[in-house]
Parts: sequence; structure tokens; C-alpha cells
Amino acid sequence: MGNCQTINAAALVLQHPGGKIDRYYSSISVSEIMSMYPGHYVCLIIPLTEEEEKNIPATVKRDEKKHKKGVRFTRVQLLRPTESLALGHAYRLITSQEVMKVLREKKCAKTKKHHADAMITVKKLLEKNVPVDS
Repeated sequence: MGNCQTINAAALVLQHPGGKIDRYYSSISVSEIMSMYPGHYVCLIIPLTEEEEKNIPATVKRDEKKHKKGVRFTRVQLLRPTESLALGHAYRLITSQEVMKVLREKKCAKTKKHHADAMITVKKLLEKNVPVDS
């Protein structure tokens, strides 16, 4: 008898946006995957540590549990086309539209943070009765 777990560890898993899963039993480059699936990027799926899961807002956890039971929170790391997919890891295909959406959200969050920091600085200056240039 063979050891089934060894066979599973010797594979890499690629999850499609629709839920379909492909298994590869040898290393493959990200550029090969991207050429097979135009308009998609490849991400490494990184499970969150227990400490990171504790920092997730309760409202997010509650909303996710309504839709799916036993949700595991993960992070994803976008891979460059020059990188290779390694055996024993899980990867996800994401569309270019999803990548652009996340980049826009990050830029918006950064702008909001900068604006909030500037407002705090202005309030501190006003408290000290320092004239503020417009």
C-alpha cells in the first residue's frame, strides 16, 4: 500500500474564480499559467495565523458566516510572471478586473489616510492659534 498523503503533498493546487480546481504534479511557471488563462493573474494563497484572524473585525466575520459555514480567512500574494509555482502550495487565479479593483481601493484608502492625517494637523494648529495657509 502507498501513502496517499505523500501524493497530495507532491501536487500544487490552482483554484479558478468559478471554484474549479486544477492539480499539477510538477513545477510550472506563472507565465505559462497566465498564457493558458489570458486576463488572469496568479496569487499564492496564504492562510492567516490565529493572531491575524483575531484582528479581523467582528462585523466581517459575522457577514461571512451568514454566507458560508466554516470560512477560513486568507491573504493572497500576487505573483510575478517570472516566478514559478511550487509543489505543496495552493494558488488562485484572479481576473485582471479584480486586481485593478484592489489597487483602486488601496489607493483610495491611502488618500483617505493622508487626508485624515492632514486634518488632524490642521486641528492641532488651530488649537494653538497658529494661522493656517490655504
